[in-house]
Amino acid sequence: MATKKKEATLEENFAELDGMLEKLADRDVPLEESFAIYAEGMKLLKACGEKLDKVEKKMLVMNEEGKLDEF
Repeated sequence: MATKKKEATLEENFAELDGMLEKLADRDVPLEESFAIYAEGMKLLKACGEKLDKVEKKMLVMNEEGKLDEF
C-alpha cells in the first residue's frame, strides 16, 4: 500500500526557505552544496507560487450577473 506524503503548508515552506537562506549565508558551506540548496529553494519557491495562485483563484466569487469578483 502506497502512502501519500502530506503536502507542506505555505508556512512550513516559508520556514524551510528561511533555513535555506541561513545555510546559504554561511561561508563554510561548500560551493556545490550551496548550488544544491539554491536549486531546491527555487523548486520550493515555484511550489509556493503555485499554491498562492490556487488560493487567489479560490478568492474569486461569482456576482449576480455571473461575473467573477474578488472576494
